Amino acid sequence: MDTTSYPIVRKATLLDMATLKQFKRGLIAAEMPMDPTMREDTTSYYDIEELIKNSDSEILVVDLNGEIVASGYAKIMDDKPYLKHEKQGYLGFMYVPPFHRGKGYNRLIVDGLLAWCKERGVFEIKLDVYDQNPAAIRAYEKAGFDKYLINMRINIEHLDF
Repeated sequence: MDTTSYPIVRKATLLDMATLKQFKRGLIAAEMPMDPTMREDTTSYYDIEELIKNSDSEILVVDLNGEIVASGYAKIMDDKPYLKHEKQGYLGFMYVPPFHRGKGYNRLIVDGLLAWCKERGVFEIKLDVYDQNPAAIRAYEKAGFDKYLINMRINIEHLDF
């Protein structure tokens, strides 16, 4: 009997909520040190249930023998009226628990979400990644993403002018 397990990419369901909420907490914990603007008491980051139910969004998970080992979503949104395309796909909620990282699961999610967008005629895809997360940047570049726009910030609360 073959006991080799293969990851399965599938659409998330409401039955996956407990794990997806754990992933959300893990993502917040990982990103909080990279984002000085994030509130300490952050409890909502993504409305997972809405993303599952909405026809303009799709959460995919990688299922390995009944264990969810990766997640991510795509959401189709109207784009700015001055751009060449009317719609864009936005990717987010990319999370792989530390034990499962480096096994290609995030790439499976990204490829699945890109295919989902393409099936809907949406070809311009964007995502945000923290500058302080070089591993994620490399992973997205390997998946074909290019750096596009640098978002800069300053907190002037304690500056004198």
